[in-house]
Amino acid sequence: WGPSTPPSSAARPLVVASPCLLTMSRSAMAVAFLCSSAAAFKAARPSVRALSGIRRHLSTAVVGDLGTMDFRLKFEEEGKPISPWHDIPLEAEDGCYNMVTEIPKYTKAKMEVATKEESNPIAQDTKNGKLRDYHGPIFWNYGCLPQTWEDPNAEHPELKVNGDNDPLDVVEVGSEPLEMGSVTPVKPIGMLAMIDDGELDWKLIAIAKTDAMASEINDVDDLEAKMPGVVSGIREWFRWYKTPDNKPLNAFGFDEKCLSKDEAIKVIEETNEQWKALREGKVDAGKLWIGN
Repeated sequence: WGPSTPPSSAARPLVVASPCLLTMSRSAMAVAFLCSSAAAFKAARPSVRALSGIRRHLSTAVVGDLGTMDFRLKFEEEGKPISPWHDIPLEAEDGCYNMVTEIPKYTKAKMEVATKEESNPIAQDTKNGKLRDYHGPIFWNYGCLPQTWEDPNAEHPELKVNGDNDPLDVVEVGSEPLEMGSVTPVKPIGMLAMIDDGELDWKLIAIAKTDAMASEINDVDDLEAKMPGVVSGIREWFRWYKTPDNKPLNAFGFDEKCLSKDEAIKVIEETNEQWKALREGKVDAGKLWIGN
């Protein structure tokens, strides 16, 4: 459909990044991704793929118009609603993890998995009754790891701050924009401990398994060598991005160091355990929708 006439409801195959499933050129994908309209959703590709050993037939359905309060990107499996937060596996193959893309690189709309809504669709964040946009484009793909949660009741023993009540964030540094709602196996590289308004907001730095540079980047040192300036760029972007709204600079724990891959995996495992406790009713879910 054209950018001015998106359907109010349309089911389409969910993009699960895999070289064997690509049916459009990378250049064509890039053009679509850089559109700030519903045209970014036009591409449709087959999406049957084994995730953590499970055959999954995933699709997404667009409800409402992009750029409005009504927009939702809903996830389905064989025609039944699923949650991208709770029902997509955390682990992929070969030591990778599944990333759900919320915000494609070079875009500004602050999209997110709606943790308080039934089935957790992707929606645009709001504040004071208005849709939220970044003041400038984000330069990396941004999303979250399913089946993780940063527990607001758990204080970090060293940083002395609690979790932000959201799934674990991912900053994907590959060369290609990823489509909103796509599920992409990513290699963990490192972790920044951002402290935002007194809450711990981990940022996993990762790269898509299929990216041309993925085989050369296995840890923070590799990333610094192959893509110098990326870590500091991510840190500074997230440090400053709220200041146009008269908010203070965000801080970073561990003397602003980017933690290693091994340390990042420990954080992933910890947040997965916190998610399990949430789902099992061992901690108060508050207003979160957890599907049980």
